[in-house]
Amino acid sequence: MIEQAQIKEKKTSAAISIFSNLTLILIKITAGVLSGSISVLSEALHSLADLSASCLAYFSVSKSSKPADEDHPFGHGKYEDLAGFIEAILIILTALYILFVACEKIIVKGGDYEIQTTIGISIMFLSVIVNWVASSYLNKVAIKTDSIALKTDAEHLRADIYSSLGIIAGLFAVRITGLSILDPIIAIFVATIIFRTGIKLTKQSSNNLLDGSLPKEDKNVIDDAIKSFEAHGVIGTKQIRTSKSGSKRLIQMTILLPSGMTLIEAHNICDKIETKIREKLKNCDIIIHAEPFCICAEK
Repeated sequence: MIEQAQIKEKKTSAAISIFSNLTLILIKITAGVLSGSISVLSEALHSLADLSASCLAYFSVSKSSKPADEDHPFGHGKYEDLAGFIEAILIILTALYILFVACEKIIVKGGDYEIQTTIGISIMFLSVIVNWVASSYLNKVAIKTDSIALKTDAEHLRADIYSSLGIIAGLFAVRITGLSILDPIIAIFVATIIFRTGIKLTKQSSNNLLDGSLPKEDKNVIDDAIKSFEAHGVIGTKQIRTSKSGSKRLIQMTILLPSGMTLIEAHNICDKIETKIREKLKNCDIIIHAEPFCICAEK
């Protein structure tokens, strides 16, 4: 019941992100054309990438929520990782395009062109408010459901906030100094922020896609859970494998138990270790193989 509620919440948040981005795109394009500001138009392109990311996030959380089947015995969680990776690539491409357009303005026009700063500043303030509300909600749901797709979408919108604030500062500077070249310079600064965000998210999502191990903090939780049962007969571990698929943590391990321990006793210890891990880490799929210590010693 709790899992179904989380799935519904993930879909709702992704849908809200789509609506907010679509609204901002229309407003920013209009403001960019009317104001003549390349930095405002660059933000419209940024929001267009955000919209694509939000659509991917909605698709991925819908697909990843499906239960395991014959073709996907480990579930559909990788859809979220794939969507997160594609979203991150979109962020990087958007940054590179903004950089290209801004440099073109400086080189071709010498940064000398007319800008209606009032329109641009007003729209950017509205953008900051909308994105702050949307990203805060998305991030809250992402943490609650441990969704990489929603986390990436939230980071996407958060980068939009920082870039919008930079553009506001730039437009104020243009108004005060009359130097329109500051507009493309600010756009370049914005592109740098967006690019760094894209690189960070690419690393995170690609690690999951390539079955990279869980973070050190998660592995420490697993180690502590195993050590807490040393007094109950756990001699040690021979192998621990971890990875992540969407929001689900995949954990496989082999523990060493006394050869004289009964099957029931070994089974109970495995159950208790699983419970201990799940108290600290949510969304875990755990497989524990218990092996007699004497067999391990002979190998």
